[in-house]
Amino acid sequence: MRSSRLPTRYGRIFPPDEAWLATAEPEVILDPELEIIDTHHHLWDLRTTSGHRYMLDEFLADANSGHTVVATVHMNAYEWDRAFGPKEMQPVGETEVAAGIAAMCDNGIYGPIRVAAGIVGFADLMLGDGVAPVLEAHVRAGGGRFRGIRHSGGWDADPIIGNSFPGIAPGLYGQPHFRAGFARLVAMGLSFDAWLYHPQLADVTDLARAFPEASIVMGHCGCPLGYGPYAG
Repeated sequence: MRSSRLPTRYGRIFPPDEAWLATAEPEVILDPELEIIDTHHHLWDLRTTSGHRYMLDEFLADANSGHTVVATVHMNAYEWDRAFGPKEMQPVGETEVAAGIAAMCDNGIYGPIRVAAGIVGFADLMLGDGVAPVLEAHVRAGGGRFRGIRHSGGWDADPIIGNSFPGIAPGLYGQPHFRAGFARLVAMGLSFDAWLYHPQLADVTDLARAFPEASIVMGHCGCPLGYGPYAG
């Protein structure tokens, strides 16, 4: 089943197509008693762009569909950055928001799911050793929930593909400043969520070999591309 609204570039976010979603057959829940931790979800309010809102109420409506979700990890969405202060510290705002939502859920009035029991944020590892104060600020803001960062490195030479974010250079994960920042992350016992395209998976392999003690999560199954030069 395919929506009529197909992306024209990587990473475009569409508001839900409720009519299309309504055509799906409900899936049978195979093991409703199995306790599940959702290890990667986002919360956002895109009122200034697409108008798409997916906050706590919307997430809980999906999570309470018959499965037994007991806790979640809120994943960096480049959302909720502070509008003030040093640029490198602005992403700490997302951790502050996620920690606030987690505290709300700890109260119990929203149900038993511990939303954002774990938090993965963003810090610019290209700061090198200078990323340490940013990571420390995330840890403080997380109130015991902060687990690590995600740093996007999606790049392709074909302009049809488009980079995952503006300004990303090829081979980001191998650059000296990035690796200096990565070393700081590892020394603090924090995890790293990798996000790049499938032709770049060797970059993650090389990073893992250089830091065998690191905890690396490969996001989105390596982001397989199926359009442009990779169609078919």
